[in-house]
Amino acid sequence: MGNSVVGKTVFFSVVIPTYNRRPILEKCLRALEVQELSGSSAYEVVLVDDGSTDGTLDWLKAHKEEFPHVRWFEQDHAGPAAARNLGISQARGDIIVFIDSDLVVVKNFLQAHGEALVQGRKKLGSDRETRQEADRFFTYGAVINTCNFHEPTAEPYKITDFSAAFFATGNVAIPKHWLEKAGMFDNSFQLYGWEDLELGVRLKKLGLKLIKCPAAVGYHWHPPFNLEQIPRLIDQEIQRGRMGVLFYQKHPCWEVRMMIQMTWLHRLLWGILSLNGLLNERTMAPLLRWLINLGKPQLALELARIFLNWYNVKGVYAAYAQVRNQ
Repeated sequence: MGNSVVGKTVFFSVVIPTYNRRPILEKCLRALEVQELSGSSAYEVVLVDDGSTDGTLDWLKAHKEEFPHVRWFEQDHAGPAAARNLGISQARGDIIVFIDSDLVVVKNFLQAHGEALVQGRKKLGSDRETRQEADRFFTYGAVINTCNFHEPTAEPYKITDFSAAFFATGNVAIPKHWLEKAGMFDNSFQLYGWEDLELGVRLKKLGLKLIKCPAAVGYHWHPPFNLEQIPRLIDQEIQRGRMGVLFYQKHPCWEVRMMIQMTWLHRLLWGILSLNGLLNERTMAPLLRWLINLGKPQLALELARIFLNWYNVKGVYAAYAQVRNQ
């Protein structure tokens, strides 16, 4: 298997957790099967089914000849943190690449990550103080959001696709041993949100650096926004608030408070913008429906974030009050 970026061979293990995403997962896996890699690089795809009920594994078993790179595992529904940990434990590669099961990548995706890893090693290896641990970094590719299911890779980059996250599992490549040294993902994060950024805090404390890899592009598909999605989106924001408090309990600092929106500034901001909750899923429904009918679902979603963020802030403070009472 080689020694990842330390030697001449790069062996990638692409770890993907999935839960009831079969239609877009098919596109995700097919894009990974046509990767163009040069030299002695090789790869596998480690898929972890997190208790799907949509026939994901039955479909995969019936089409296994189409996916020679894929090895799959399954677990009872326990969330993406536990699923990624299972994937890491089963991975054969020295470099772990994390993507989500609704991401469709370009043909040079792994090659771009590999080149960035090699360049990163050369850069750090030139420093005598860091030469012994010249792989103390990870590469972070570009993620472009799209609603185009038939041709997700046709979507152009938008300013809203920018991310300032240090470590996010939508598109990242990292030496496996650093994940193990950091303690892997925390399985306590069983609800929506924060499990990857929390691990990122621990990786940063180990001194890892982020190297951007814009050529490793992944297209993150999600269905066009409609009013039927709102209850699920509200529930996600409430869950994100609860997991945000868990994040803060592990790392009680101002930086995390800002990330999870548990500050007076966020409470004031979203309270004003939502008119203290008067602008909500009921009062804004006519405007959102009108925009959707005009063919502007993305604009409707951005406006819906006014009350979605208000639900998140309320969820954070409710969860924090519950923790303090306990």
